[in-house]
Amino acid sequence: MGVTVENADCAFRIDELRETGAAIKFLSFEPLLGAIPEIDLKGIDWVIVGGESGPKARPMKAQWATDIRDQCLAANVPFFFKQWGGINKKKAGRILDDRTWDDMPQTADLWETNYV
Repeated sequence: MGVTVENADCAFRIDELRETGAAIKFLSFEPLLGAIPEIDLKGIDWVIVGGESGPKARPMKAQWATDIRDQCLAANVPFFFKQWGGINKKKAGRILDDRTWDDMPQTADLWETNYV
């Protein structure tokens, strides 16, 4: 189960997700529309970041994405960078700091712990 957190005003959703009984909890910072400092990643299994896409897409600053990535690395939470977004999201790509970020949660371990 996951929640979307577009900016710091929506960060309260993280605590609400943490209160659920979901076996896997993920955060989707997409579309990322602002900085989100000091994220409490306790109990979070996966983080996805991406920019808004489409004809009226609002821009995502690189610092917002790299800050979340750095918080994930510090907390040992898998980080997935989905896209920069924009009018032509395929052209904008999904490279962040010279690489792709495709980390995934350890679902096999979580499945075995919760269901076997």
